[in-house]
Amino acid sequence: MLPFPAPPARLLYNESEEYPMSHWQPAAYKEYQWIVADPQLLGGKLAIRGTRLAVALILECLASGMCLDDIDQSFDCAFPRQALPEVRKVASEFTDSFHVAA
Repeated sequence: MLPFPAPPARLLYNESEEYPMSHWQPAAYKEYQWIVADPQLLGGKLAIRGTRLAVALILECLASGMCLDDIDQSFDCAFPRQALPEVRKVASEFTDSFHVAA
């Protein structure tokens, strides 16, 4: 016997089979199609639309020598190849905005 009740075979939300966030879409970051920034997804970190992959994670993987196929095999979701140019552009924006005070 379980110490807690087993969940029902099918959960209903507000008398509907639809999940509460099924229509939720994360907010786009600037004018990007693939890059999103929303407090409800990864605590607001920049992420790849349709995944739970942070832009910083993808950049770290690429910097360590992983190819896109390696990234796909390492995580639960496939990295959309169309997002790669935007990931690189975001990285470029951030490195261009870094200044050291003299």
